[in-house]
Amino acid sequence: MLPLHRTQLAAAALALLLLTSAVGQTPGTPQQPQAPAFTFATVQRLAQERAARPYHIRSTPLPRALATLSYDQYRQIGFRPSAALWHGQSMFEVQFFHRGFNFDRRVNVYEVVPSGVRPVVYSPSMFQFGKSVPRVTLPANLGFAGLSVHYPLNTPGYKDEVVAFLGASYFRALGRNQGYGVSARGLAIDTATPAGEEFPYFTDFWLVRPEPNQRTMTIYALLDSPSMAGAYEFDVRPGTVTQVQVTAELYPRRAVDKLGIAPLTSMFLYGESSDGRPFDDWRPEVHNSDGLMMQTGTGEWLWRPLDDPEKLQVNRYMDDSPKGFGLIQRDRNFADYEDPDSQYERRPSYWIQPLGNWGKGGIELVEIPSDEEIHENIDAYWVPSAAVVPHAPIRFSYLLSAYLNSGGRWPPGGKVIATRFGPVLNGTTPVSGMRLVLIDFTGGDLDSLMPSQPVHADVAADGGTISHVTVQRIPENGVWRVTMEVKPAGDQPVDLRCYLDLYGEALTETWTYQWTPSGA
Repeated sequence: MLPLHRTQLAAAALALLLLTSAVGQTPGTPQQPQAPAFTFATVQRLAQERAARPYHIRSTPLPRALATLSYDQYRQIGFRPSAALWHGQSMFEVQFFHRGFNFDRRVNVYEVVPSGVRPVVYSPSMFQFGKSVPRVTLPANLGFAGLSVHYPLNTPGYKDEVVAFLGASYFRALGRNQGYGVSARGLAIDTATPAGEEFPYFTDFWLVRPEPNQRTMTIYALLDSPSMAGAYEFDVRPGTVTQVQVTAELYPRRAVDKLGIAPLTSMFLYGESSDGRPFDDWRPEVHNSDGLMMQTGTGEWLWRPLDDPEKLQVNRYMDDSPKGFGLIQRDRNFADYEDPDSQYERRPSYWIQPLGNWGKGGIELVEIPSDEEIHENIDAYWVPSAAVVPHAPIRFSYLLSAYLNSGGRWPPGGKVIATRFGPVLNGTTPVSGMRLVLIDFTGGDLDSLMPSQPVHADVAADGGTISHVTVQRIPENGVWRVTMEVKPAGDQPVDLRCYLDLYGEALTETWTYQWTPSGA
């Protein structure tokens, strides 16, 4: 019999602690007291206890043959669907990711059933190993790298992946007819700071077994890092818009300079908003998301087109009690990308709706220079103004929605569909130090207005001046286009804003952008 590893001992102890067993008792003997039901409160207690002790990595070692796998080799390790948890017993099934490549840490997985909790045990027989994967004897306690939840999302005869947890605190959700693009994280710590980012990990998952026809699924998770531990609850509701309700309570071990709540991560290489195209590529656009959308505490809608900057850019949009934010993919036509393999038009948008009052803080956007589409170079998250105090719990909850088309819910009025830049010309000669900006709006009341209506562009520039503003409805496609010329006051970035109104009533969201003059 193989010796039990410390992680296995902990799993066994937890299972024994929580497992209710009234079977086999002699009639008339006193009934043993039942263990308490496993709930979010249980995970809170476990996270709080962990935060009271020094941090250490709890994963078992990964054999070198798995740690040195290439990406292509790792992709050849596939899970056998017939080995899925709850296979053929529920609307939901759970598959698991093998450890290897960059996914070296083990996560502990448990099933929560009415009678208690029991560990989900790893076995190599659950997986298929491709020809390029080295044949080695795998330890019995190897464990999993992550998990994916499957559900009959698109057709009744096949269970599609609807949410997956793999790597650090990353997770991804998919709605109907969507393909993976943007991703979410449980927490961001010190992103884009000189000290460097700290990446918390989900170390343990508890999967609540759903009833056979249940349409929602609950997952509990324990997060850990040098700075803090945390308890998480994910309530997954698949559909055309798949929603994940997240509830979390954090227990800081120490102070943190920057805490990122509900972080989203995406990729933007170039699009129609790119001011100058540095890439020699046949595709018109390459991105998983093309803008950051926000609804402030006062109800104003903001749209910030994304950029692949020459230098790191970090912008924070201060607010009080935000109503929502998200990384959005608005370009939904194949012609926008012309890429039948990547299908960027099917990449989902993620919208974060805070539940409860998040107080004062700001939505921070991080844009990292990148020259390849394989890199996720965009981050967005909420940074609370309140300081992180050691041993003082932090609780928050929000609803994440993964969608293709919002159906007018986000935002309900006119919105920006394109941002373009060009030279300001004096005859045929470009004017040095100036830039022409074109913004296309559509939707809401705009679509029913005649071109003769006096639609007005309300524009502003911080760090520069705006001149020659025009507004017109383009007859060929019906969009309302704003053009303006921008001149910087110096060599620093210019913060621009624009929205459309009619007789003083706002018709659209507010377009906002940070334009960096050439050479700045």
